[in-house]
Amino acid sequence: MPTQLFDITRPITPSLAVWPGDTSYSTEYLLRMDGGGSVNLSTITFSGHCGTHTDAHFHYDPAGTRLAQMPLYAYIGPATVVDLREALPEGGPILPEHLAGVDLQRVRRLLVKSKASAVPDDVWDENFVYLAPETAQLLVDAGLRLFGTDAPSVDPQASKTLTSHKTLHRGNIAILEILQLTDVEPGEYELIALPLKTDNDGAPVRAILRRETA
Repeated sequence: MPTQLFDITRPITPSLAVWPGDTSYSTEYLLRMDGGGSVNLSTITFSGHCGTHTDAHFHYDPAGTRLAQMPLYAYIGPATVVDLREALPEGGPILPEHLAGVDLQRVRRLLVKSKASAVPDDVWDENFVYLAPETAQLLVDAGLRLFGTDAPSVDPQASKTLTSHKTLHRGNIAILEILQLTDVEPGEYELIALPLKTDNDGAPVRAILRRETA
């Protein structure tokens, strides 16, 4: 059967908007072929939470799992995309009723499409959707393995307690943030979004969705 691939990754460039105060992407060339070097060789600098990325539990728990030890099975497998643009046109909390049509007992990886996918790469919009704490607990109770969002965080930007992050952590749920779901319709897919094997609090991923077509 033919296979469709959807790249749901934001491109990492110097103009990519990052969380206010975080480190944006930059490149310094140590060697350049147009300057006489035998190869092009660069050093890159950026935040572990730049663009489409995963959070390790260590990001919000000093004793939490670091990225290299996060369970790989969470990042590969069947995934369900839901579209909340009509339900939450201005952003705000994702409440349990917003997921009432989703059979959470069957879903293991849930990806939320919101207005954030339409935000340009170089624009930061702080009015994004996020998980209400009771919704995060609902996902834990359902046995979810991964929650993904096109928004910058599963908590509101002003949060200092990161309640929904920590609730998902208690359920050992992996997190993907800043997905790009513009061209993805609601439905069933296979997710592949492997993180870098680093001992950090997070890192960009190359996230794709795959599905067979008739």
